[in-house]
Amino acid sequence: QVQLVESGGGSVQAGGSLKLSCAASGYGYSGSCVGWFRQAPGKEREGVAAIALSSGFTAYAGSVKGRFTISQDNAKRTVYLQMNSLKPEDTAMYSCAAGITSGMTMLGPASYNYWGQGTQVTVSS
Repeated sequence: QVQLVESGGGSVQAGGSLKLSCAASGYGYSGSCVGWFRQAPGKEREGVAAIALSSGFTAYAGSVKGRFTISQDNAKRTVYLQMNSLKPEDTAMYSCAAGITSGMTMLGPASYNYWGQGTQVTVSS
């Protein structure tokens, strides 16, 4: 049974930092991608960052490039999202997902089969 569990969300002031974790179990880790997505109330889900687990190739949305960093710890089967210089517009439910994808589709939610339950990030001004 595939399971993805996020942690690390919370409330911070603008300019602050948070580090999200996505722990995977029951999933063929190699040759896969893990992505972080967010959805704010009334808005569509958007891809934030993704990493190809075998090659380490990463992709970022333009709105977070230079502020967010996705990384992995293969031994712990965990993918992290370090979020710095947070802005109020980063407020959303953040979810991680796993799937077989690459290149231009890495930030597309439709490319992913397995999803975690999400963790809330709230940034106040």
